[in-house]
Amino acid sequence: MTGISAHQASHDRLVRGWLISIAALIAIMVLVGGATRLTESGLSIVEWKPVTGALPPLGQEQWTQAFDAYKTIPQYRQLNAGMSLDEFKTIFWWEWSHRLLGRVIGVAYLLPFLWFLWRGVLGRELRRRLWLIFGLGALQGAVGWWMVASGLSQRVEVSQYRLASHLVLALLIFAGIVWTLRRLRARSPSAESARLKITAVALLVLTFVQLYLGALVAGLRAGRIYNTWPEIDGALIPSAARLFFEAPWWRNLFDNTLTVQFEHRMVAYVLFVTAVLHALDAVRSRAGRSAVNGAVWLAGVVTLQATLGILTLINQVPMDLALAHQAVAIAVLTLAVFQVERLAGRQREQAPQEMARPVTQTG
Repeated sequence: MTGISAHQASHDRLVRGWLISIAALIAIMVLVGGATRLTESGLSIVEWKPVTGALPPLGQEQWTQAFDAYKTIPQYRQLNAGMSLDEFKTIFWWEWSHRLLGRVIGVAYLLPFLWFLWRGVLGRELRRRLWLIFGLGALQGAVGWWMVASGLSQRVEVSQYRLASHLVLALLIFAGIVWTLRRLRARSPSAESARLKITAVALLVLTFVQLYLGALVAGLRAGRIYNTWPEIDGALIPSAARLFFEAPWWRNLFDNTLTVQFEHRMVAYVLFVTAVLHALDAVRSRAGRSAVNGAVWLAGVVTLQATLGILTLINQVPMDLALAHQAVAIAVLTLAVFQVERLAGRQREQAPQEMARPVTQTG
């Protein structure tokens, strides 16, 4: 039994290392995606070739063909007419790198997953969760092309709806991997108060709402206008006539640049206040050390994120601040997932003992 336990522990370490690497790759891909959008590079590749597209143009003729294909879409004709081939190569490499990372993540996820399945070291619940994550990853590739396709015929940029869907799905996959990693560690059921658990879940939900609104702001380029704080459009709260002038009214929530930026600000305030109250509640209720530390860290990183958001806005979205803002958003999401899982802790699932033995052994 000792040999089997040691063998299983070794496989557990491999599974954890694999999932950590996938989570890190997704975080990098999100940041590269942010840079791709900030440099207006997302429409530079106008075809979806999941296999052959892994190779960039290899000669002058292929570069010319790729550039000519880009010249057929509205973005080139209306925004980049007269662009040189060298300028095109700059935006091409950003988009190509983003797509290449997607392919790398797919391979880095699937091959080790199949190996772990073959070795029989994954418990039933873990297998189900990992298959679900794989399915979401496959869907993400299709959503990415669905997003790009929205900017190839009648628009000069991708749809902000599709951009937000693409980003939130990527971060949902990231959160699923982080949650799965946490579930691989043994932990007794949490004895903390129901209020603390509810506010932790609320913080996670608010984080996803804020991420979605941030993607809408990015898609609409709404961060490049109303660059004052705390006032927006000359007031703390803009007039209803400015916030809701489109019909039907609900379209303003997604299409009106003023309304979308205002929503993003208001949810940021709610998220900040909730995070601080959650931390104070954890301290005052004398919750366990890990719960208190998790709550305090989450409140601190939310505060940093809010500060970066304000600096990014008033400086009209420079790339360095914008990417720092996005990177810290990933940190906020990670800590929010940690806190929810921590407060809902339970004993981890154990792999079946009879399946922990290498398949090459007999007897």
